[in-house]
Amino acid sequence: MSGPLGVRLLLLLLWGCGCLWLANPTSGALVIFEDDEAPEKRSTNEAMVEVLSVTVDCTVTNRFAHTVMTSVALNKANTSKEMFFDVELPKSAFITNFSMEIEGKVYVGNVKEKEKAKKQYEKAVSSGQTAGLVKASGRKMEKFSVSVNIAAESNVTFILTYEELLQRKLGQYEILIRVKPKSLVEQFQISTNIYEPQGLSHVDAHATFLSNELLPLVEKTVLEKKAHISFSPTVEQQRKCPGCDGTLIDGDFIIKYDVNRQESIGDIQIVNGYFVHFFAPPDLPRVPKNVVFVIDRSGSMSGTKMAQTRDALVAILEDLHEDDHFALIQFDSAILSWKESLTKATKENVAEAKNYARSIRDNGATDINQAVLDGVEMLKRDRQANRLPERSVDMIILLTDGMPNSGVSDIRKIQENVRSAVGGNMSLFCLGFGNDVDYNFLDVMSKENKGLARRIFEASDATLQLQDFYEEVASPLLLEVDLVYPDNAVDYVTTSHFPQLFNGSEIVVAGRLTDNDLDNFLVEVLGQGFEDNYKVQGQASVFDWNVMYPDETYIFGDFTERLWAYLTIQQLLEKSKTGTADEKANASAKALEMSLQYSFVTPLTSMVVTKPETEDGTDSPLIADKLTEEQRQQAERLRPIAYSRGASHFIPAPVQYAPSPVYLVDGDPHFIIELPGRNDSLCFNINNAPGTIFNLVRDPEAGVFVNGQIIGDKKIPPDGKINTYFWRFGIVHQTLGVSLLVTTQYISVSQDGKDAKLLWTDTGSLKGPNVDVVVTKDGSLTVTLKDSVKFVILLHKVWKKHPYHRDYLGFYTLDTHLLSPSVHGLLGQFYHGIEYEVTDLRPGESPEKPDATMFAKGHQLNVTRGWQRDFRRDVKNGENVPCWFIHNNGSGLIDGAAADYAVSSLFTTV
Repeated sequence: MSGPLGVRLLLLLLWGCGCLWLANPTSGALVIFEDDEAPEKRSTNEAMVEVLSVTVDCTVTNRFAHTVMTSVALNKANTSKEMFFDVELPKSAFITNFSMEIEGKVYVGNVKEKEKAKKQYEKAVSSGQTAGLVKASGRKMEKFSVSVNIAAESNVTFILTYEELLQRKLGQYEILIRVKPKSLVEQFQISTNIYEPQGLSHVDAHATFLSNELLPLVEKTVLEKKAHISFSPTVEQQRKCPGCDGTLIDGDFIIKYDVNRQESIGDIQIVNGYFVHFFAPPDLPRVPKNVVFVIDRSGSMSGTKMAQTRDALVAILEDLHEDDHFALIQFDSAILSWKESLTKATKENVAEAKNYARSIRDNGATDINQAVLDGVEMLKRDRQANRLPERSVDMIILLTDGMPNSGVSDIRKIQENVRSAVGGNMSLFCLGFGNDVDYNFLDVMSKENKGLARRIFEASDATLQLQDFYEEVASPLLLEVDLVYPDNAVDYVTTSHFPQLFNGSEIVVAGRLTDNDLDNFLVEVLGQGFEDNYKVQGQASVFDWNVMYPDETYIFGDFTERLWAYLTIQQLLEKSKTGTADEKANASAKALEMSLQYSFVTPLTSMVVTKPETEDGTDSPLIADKLTEEQRQQAERLRPIAYSRGASHFIPAPVQYAPSPVYLVDGDPHFIIELPGRNDSLCFNINNAPGTIFNLVRDPEAGVFVNGQIIGDKKIPPDGKINTYFWRFGIVHQTLGVSLLVTTQYISVSQDGKDAKLLWTDTGSLKGPNVDVVVTKDGSLTVTLKDSVKFVILLHKVWKKHPYHRDYLGFYTLDTHLLSPSVHGLLGQFYHGIEYEVTDLRPGESPEKPDATMFAKGHQLNVTRGWQRDFRRDVKNGENVPCWFIHNNGSGLIDGAAADYAVSSLFTTV
């Protein structure tokens, strides 16, 4: 967005529990720049905004965190400017309040039902107002963002409040504060106060950026039942070096703590008519587990994902206890078990299993249904044959990265089959690897079977993510845990039955009191332990908060009620995903009612802030949303990424890829149209004689033309099939007077009558007024045309003495939205989208490649779920990626026939 004078100002205050970003390395101020002005042209003389203060105050009371982020900034310019306030907060948190104070007037957000808020937003957009819709994404965090026009020489105060219940994982609670100022800040402070009546066993504070000079600035005061941590460096202390504007502060500020625990019924707090019960008894012996690892080895797991899975599996097997039993099942369209029954985790068996795990290789399609059912059946057989300890827990851990496309592929039928087979007798944990997986499918299937789902993000630390998840569930302590309270003393109690309690975690139950006679508040905890049934009971004792914290009583208020409401809403949102239609509807209705009552921004509500926007006095709304995990996944699919998602090589920075569909040609040749919005791809081959030149992109209106010539194998292979590849491309931009010839040996650039040449054997670049060219040695070529489309060409090197194959090129486009609506060509015709539907999935000629019917461009086509090579991570071997293959040279998908796209030369522009 831009202000009325076309000027943008970035006030980026991105905090984790509050994460700060400031847009340029200028002391205590931010830089104003015109929309069309390059960042390198800015100077500190243009700094027109001063950040007066930034504070993050986090108060944790009985694990319930209340965080307030405040920022005050001054517009020093003599014209109005647009400021942005961006905040990262934990995705498990609920925003509860947001306000802005501008020129003495306070604008306060109101929480409304999401559909009503959406209508208000759409009305504003239709009337021409620049309403802003907040979106969120991230592994642990989500983003709140607002922009507002500030009058000349005026300040603005932003205040954001959110609340969350901290979860105990691996024996401690964590508060994460991501701090990335990117510049010096006049005044800022992070302050955290922790109040835990059970007593604090430890409190640790550290940061990834703490140097010996900054370490003493972390003030930590820890008493028996409260702690204070703060961090507030001066401008001079932030500097990377004396006199320079760079900042040392860049990374994560992390607070971890735990509380004292005794062998009892746990800790119960009662305040203002509500109670909360924390249960995590120490020193319980672990219950042996029987775990079946069900590993997806389908083609889409090839390359890095498969390697990371193998590494994680080897490490996990190493951590099994000797009293555990385990099994390994790998699957694609076929199911392959390591052994026919579970195996005791002796050192010898684990060593053998690790060797087996290292041998798992990708291949074929994805039959999730049969793989999970085989795991369930194996546990049942061994349980019935008394091959497993009587006191042990049965679990299945499923790892998959894709949709089921072999065997039973209807996800509702799979969920029904698994639920029926499990019968409530074991837990299913589903790990969804990457963004292509249907996370909601896995999430529901896990919850229906006493487990949970977890997303595994495609990154260098995926192996660690898998190990961390396993560690969370590796040590069961109790099974079938029930927390029982007097019927006549409480109501509106949150979930009080739990399938299992794992070491390092914690059970939390909250409710409302109906009887003030606390002398009769008897609590029981029942469960199944390692040797005997577990049973403890006791009388709930009431702490006198005024005595325990005589100087801080003002901070507590109704925290137990809000904790109860937070926990109730979270559980209702989970229940709205499973059960009958009526049960789902009732859970959603109740969650909505409570979200509105307690002013929580949840997936069912939005916060609407009416903010001043235009100089004529017209107001417009900002709508703050909260995304579900599925919506976050979709947002990440559309987010700019640093690599192509089609068949291509990885392209090093600084290349950035647009969130729009990706259009590629690579290989035999393989045309791939990837559509991230639909989580799908289309592909087709063009078979023609070597030497044929095809038009790929033709846009006379924009003056852009791209043609490619194919080359064949050196000689006919034994199978009689001659493979063809693209080996030369001609790129022309008539308006800019630019042309490029790209071959497998060199790149020739012509601009305004001047010629230059780059070789693939070197890393180099050319920068001109209308074109930038960057070559990475034997890897990629990036061509950026001024104010226009960007192309990336990839070099595939083949062994020089290969008897048949030759070096060839891959090609794809970025920023296709900058071309005109009339763009065409074999790839260009798809740049503005393609509408299609796929139905009638059925067996094909190969078991792992089912056929289906596609409706596109008025044609009914027979298509096959096939595989193409993706070289983005594994340049040498590539990875298999799924797509719908259109036969007969793309007939019915492309306009006309393939022969219509043949041209006479690489620089044809007609």
